[in-house]
Order: sequence, then C-alpha cells, then structure tokens
Amino acid sequence: MNIIEKIYELYKKAYTITTDSRTISKDCVFVALKGEHFDGNDFALKVAEEGIAACVIADRQDLPKHERLFVVDDSLKALQELAKHHRETLGTPIIGITGTNGKTTTKELVSAVLSKKYNIIFTQGNFNNQLGVPLTLLRIKPETELAVVEMGASHPGDIDELTAIGKPNFGIITNIGRAHLEGFGGFEGVIKTKNEMYQYIAEHKGLLFVNHDNELLMNLARNINKVTYGSTTSADVKGTILSANPYLSVEWNGKNIDTQLVGDYNFENVMAAICVGTYFKVAENDIVDALSNYCPTNNRSQVIQTAKNRVVMDAYNANPTSMSFSIKNFKNICKNDCLLVLGDMRELGKESEQEHDSILKLLEELHFENVYLVGPEFSKVAKNYNYLKFENVDELINYLNSHPLTGKDILVKGSNGIHLNKIIDSL
Repeated sequence: MNIIEKIYELYKKAYTITTDSRTISKDCVFVALKGEHFDGNDFALKVAEEGIAACVIADRQDLPKHERLFVVDDSLKALQELAKHHRETLGTPIIGITGTNGKTTTKELVSAVLSKKYNIIFTQGNFNNQLGVPLTLLRIKPETELAVVEMGASHPGDIDELTAIGKPNFGIITNIGRAHLEGFGGFEGVIKTKNEMYQYIAEHKGLLFVNHDNELLMNLARNINKVTYGSTTSADVKGTILSANPYLSVEWNGKNIDTQLVGDYNFENVMAAICVGTYFKVAENDIVDALSNYCPTNNRSQVIQTAKNRVVMDAYNANPTSMSFSIKNFKNICKNDCLLVLGDMRELGKESEQEHDSILKLLEELHFENVYLVGPEFSKVAKNYNYLKFENVDELINYLNSHPLTGKDILVKGSNGIHLNKIIDSL
C-alpha cells in the first residue's frame, strides 16, 4: 500500500478534508499547503494533536515524527492524487463544465435542477482550479449520486490536467470567448485548451451537452456522442426567449420559465440546465421550479434596487466577450437615464489595448453618452472619447460621493480585480 492509499484509508473515516487549519474536524485529513504569505506546515504538528485522521506535509524536515504526519514531496500533488484515487474508487458519475463565460452560472443552474431528484455535490463558488477541483471531488460521499464539477483554465493544458484528475463522464463547454489571452497566447490557444474537455470525453466514450446555436462548439463536437440544446429547430432540446427586460423568461416544451437572471446571454445557460435535467429524467415541473427559483449572487448579473438607482451589478469578472454581451443587453433593457460604469478587463496581454478600444467603439455605435471608465487600461485608449475616466475605484467613489446619481439605470461591469463591487454604497 503506497502513501496515497494509506492516507485514503484514513480519509474514509469521515470523508472530510481541509487545507485550512482553522476548519479542522474530528477524523478529517488536513493537507498543509504553502503559499506566498502562509505555510500550512507551520500548523501541522498542532493540528496532528487535535483528533484528525491524518496530516499531509511537505518540505519540513524540522518536524518530529508523528503517527498522524505523512510526509510527501509535494502536498498539492498529493491532494490531487488522493482526489483522483477517490474518484476512481467510488465511480460517481461526474459532469465537467468549462467555458469562457457562464460556466459558474451553468454549474449553479445544472446543480439546482439535478438536486430536485438526486443526491449531488457541486463546485462551491468558482473553486475550479488545480486546488479547487480536487477539494470538490473529495466532497463526494458514498451516497452521492452525481457530481457537477466546474473546471477553469487560464493557461494551455489546464483542462487536460483537470480532466485527468476528475475524469468526467459528461462534458459541457458553455462557450469559447476572448479571455485570459495573455496566458493562452491568443484566441487559438483558448479554443485549443477549452476543447480539451471535448477530447477527453471523446477518448473515454462519454457524452457531451452542446449548444446547437454555437457553430464553433458544434464543429468541435462533430463525431462525438452528444445531446444538443438551443433555439434551432434541429436541437434535441429546444427553447425560445420570451423576454429579457430585465429578467430572462424562456419558453420550453409549452412551459414558461421566468428566471431571476439578467440578460438574454443567459439563455444558453438555462438551456444547458434544461438539457441536462431532461437527460437525467428530472420531472419537467421540477426543472421549471429549480430554474425559476435560482437567484444569482456574488455580483453576477444581479439587479439591485438602491434608494436612488437601479443597478445591474456584474462586476465579478470581465473579458471582451462578456463585456460586449453585457453592454448590448443593457442597451435593450435601459431606455432612459442610462449610465455605464466599466472597469478594465484583465489578463489580455498584448491585445489589451485593441480589446479595450473595441469596447469603446461599441459604446459609440450604441450611442451611450454617460460612461465612467475605471482603470489604467481604459485610460490608455480613452483619450479621444468623451467619457469620464478614473485610475482606480477609490477615485470613482470619491467622485460619486460628491456627484450623487439619482433615478438612473446603471450597468457595473469589470474584472474582479478592479473592485467595482465597492461602489454599490455610493449608488
């Protein structure tokens, strides 16, 4: 029995794992990770004395031997191997979800639908990287019937790596857009990396859920076993947009679904959830109920009515594709007293200037006049545009406090690192 198998036998005492020494519980496994500002190994010996099953450590020869301390070469790698072993041992069916935009919303919607019939676990928040995916897999219990696992990527090979750990039986790519261009080396790199999900499913004879309205995805999925969804008549699961002002309403199979999601761009996310639910034989009324009652959080297309304005808060993330979607949708739902607060789009590398300028051109095409731009990237390209510019969110907050806004519809959109969520108290 190798060290991973030994740790796994101890993990099965409670099927609980943590990387935070503040959240340990009886018989859990603690994996000590080392970051830029912390070293979990510093707490290992203390944690080992507190009734846990095992403590996984690396690179600490100074710690004394202890029956609960397991020394490995790389604790993150050990965590990934443990998750992979757990996934192979239980064999729980897994739905892997990736994509440029909408993967977290799709994951939430799919999970809401499936939980109507099944005992499921799903990725919490957007914990979708090389640490988050293993921790999600290790939340699977023997009684878990399905797992929905979000897989993110910012560099080539990321999805290959995550599918090798999670081994999904089913796969969804929500869409492929222009994001993380710096890490991927361009849009072709984005396509290649996202397509790693489809290739894994094809090689392992799994099943894809594919947006039939998306020509790129349909081309990538040709000759792979799939169920399709969308608005086209040839899709296996078909729906239509009834309204998106501001909330999205969808007609499917003679039923109206009034969601709490803002924007027609969420149609494909809703249809993905319907498609998955239909495949797994969730009752139609339960699908409608799940999608109608889902409420977005964490600054993802939330409509917030403040004392003075109506705000569409979509400041969790931004890339050229999602920024364009949000702006176009806002044009459709805002008729009077419209104002946009747009923050920089991060991680675009050498294409950043061109992509930010394209957004400004879009604003001109749509005849938006009241626009506040936040961040150095927009400031670089906005010199010839008659929009207010702010170097950072604090400058904007000071301006808003001295120039209060009243009676406006406001779109707030930008990368999370710009921190536009901080302005809500000033709106």
